[in-house]
Amino acid sequence: MATIRNIRVIQTAPAGANLTVVCVETDEPGLYGWGCATFTQRYLAVGAAIELHLKPLLLGRDAARIEDLWQLMMVNGYWRNGPVLNNAIAGIDIALWDIKARQANMPLYQLLGGKCREAAAVYRHADGHELREIEDSARQFMSQGVRHLRVQYGGYGGSRADQRHPDGAVPGNYYDPRAYTRSALKALGHIRSVLGDELEILHDVHERLSPARAVEFAKECEPLRLFFLEDPLAPEDLSWLENIRQVCSTPLAMGELFNHPREWLPVITRRHIDFMRMHVTQMGGLTPARKVAALGELHGVRTAWHGPGDVSPVGHALNVHLDVATPNFGIQEFSGFNDALKNVFPGCPEYRDGYLYPHDKPGLGIEVDETLAAKFPCNSKVIDWTQTRLPDGTLHRP
Repeated sequence: MATIRNIRVIQTAPAGANLTVVCVETDEPGLYGWGCATFTQRYLAVGAAIELHLKPLLLGRDAARIEDLWQLMMVNGYWRNGPVLNNAIAGIDIALWDIKARQANMPLYQLLGGKCREAAAVYRHADGHELREIEDSARQFMSQGVRHLRVQYGGYGGSRADQRHPDGAVPGNYYDPRAYTRSALKALGHIRSVLGDELEILHDVHERLSPARAVEFAKECEPLRLFFLEDPLAPEDLSWLENIRQVCSTPLAMGELFNHPREWLPVITRRHIDFMRMHVTQMGGLTPARKVAALGELHGVRTAWHGPGDVSPVGHALNVHLDVATPNFGIQEFSGFNDALKNVFPGCPEYRDGYLYPHDKPGLGIEVDETLAAKFPCNSKVIDWTQTRLPDGTLHRP
C-alpha cells in the first residue's frame, strides 16, 4: 500500500496565465503523480486551500482510495462545490489517478477503458479586429489541419463601437451588447461565405447577453449552421435554455462556469445542451468528470472540455486522455503550447494536423521541470478583463 507522504503546490506562468499544478508524493520511492488545480484568477487561494487544509487531511492515507479521498475532501469542509475548493480537490484527485496509472504501468486512458479513437480533434480560436484579420487567422489554422474554428470579432465583447459614457463613468472594459451581436453575425457570416461549408464554425457568447437577447441571437445564428454556440446564458439563467430550444436548432454548449452537479445535471438530462463544456478542475477533477461524461452518453450529449491557456499542460494532458477514452467525445478546445510551456512541462500532448495525441507513457505522460517553472513567477495584479461594463457604466458579466 502506497501512502501519501507529501503534497506540494507549484505555481508558474510560462505563457502569461497563472497556472497551479500539484505533486502528490507517496512513501514508495519514485512513485508520485501530477495534477492540475488551475483557477488562474484566484490561484493564491487555491494554493492556500491545498497547503493549509487538504494536505493535513490527507497525509498518511492510502493513495489508492481515490473515490473515498475525493468524497472526504469534498465534505470535510462542510460547505462544498465552490471554485476554489473544487480546483484544490481536482489537483490532488488528478495526481492520484496519475499515480494509479503509473503503478499499473499503463497510460491513463487504459484505466478509463481504453481508446475509442487514436486522437482528439481540436478547435482553435480565430480572432481579429477586422474581417480580413479574422479570415487570415482562420486560414492559418486551416493550413495546420484545423477543421473546427471558434470565430470571434475583437474578443468576447466584439469590435469596440463608439460609445458615449455618462460624465464620471468609472474605468472598465466597456461593451455594447447590440454592437457585439451585429459584429459577431457579420464575422460569422463572412467566414462562412469565404471559407465554405466544410469548415466547422463555433462562437462563444461568454454569458454576456440578457436571456431574451440570447434567444434572439441563437436564432439569428441558425442559418450559419454553427458546430455549436457556446455559453449563450449565464448559469443563473439556465431555465432560458428551453426557450432557445423551442425556437431554433442551433447546437448549444454550456458548462464553463459550472461548479455544482445541480448546474450540469438538469441541462444534460433534459437534453437542453448538445455539448458539455466544463472546466475539469472547476468541477473537482477526473473523478466527477468521468461520471458526467457517462451521464452525457446516456442522453446524447457530447464532451467539449474547457481547454484555454488557463488550463495547465497537465490539465490538457488529462483532457486528451478523457477524450480518447470517452465514446461521446465531441471536440477539444486547444490553445496551443509555446516553447516555454513545452520546456516547463515535458511530455505535453502532441498536436498533429488538427488532432491532439496522448502519450503512451505510464500515467498522464507529463512531467514538470520545477527549476525552470520557478523562472516564470505568477502575477497577482488586479484583473481588468473581468471588469466589464455596459455603455452607461453598469457592471456586467465578463
